[in-house]
Amino acid sequence: MAEATRSGAAALAVRPGEERWTETELGEVRAELESEVAERRTEISKAESEIAERIGDAVADAGDDLADAGAKTFEREQELAATHHAKELLEQNERALARITAGTYGVCESCGKPIGKARLQAFPRATLCVACKQREERR
Repeated sequence: MAEATRSGAAALAVRPGEERWTETELGEVRAELESEVAERRTEISKAESEIAERIGDAVADAGDDLADAGAKTFEREQELAATHHAKELLEQNERALARITAGTYGVCESCGKPIGKARLQAFPRATLCVACKQREERR
């Protein structure tokens, strides 16, 4: 089959020597990403509700001593950081799903070469090939 006539999973980039993606493999990756998107949305919604509740409690806790106020502030900061991290993961998962839909899944966003099927199966949100990721981490 000529490269130009491939579509769906078979059209996705793979490294030399790797077998092409099958619809089943791509479906598994898509299902994992969609499950993580749903989990992250639930996690973010719950965390945002808890943060709003704590902020409301902050007014009521205005008379706390410094240790209590500091502990509560620390807890709020931890929740905010966890929520921010969950939002970043949500965005990465949504970008991966968009790349699957666009047919660009598996292409390194830095060098344009295939990322590697095994890497994507292990870490479906990957946007960089191993070489580019290593280069990025050294900076």
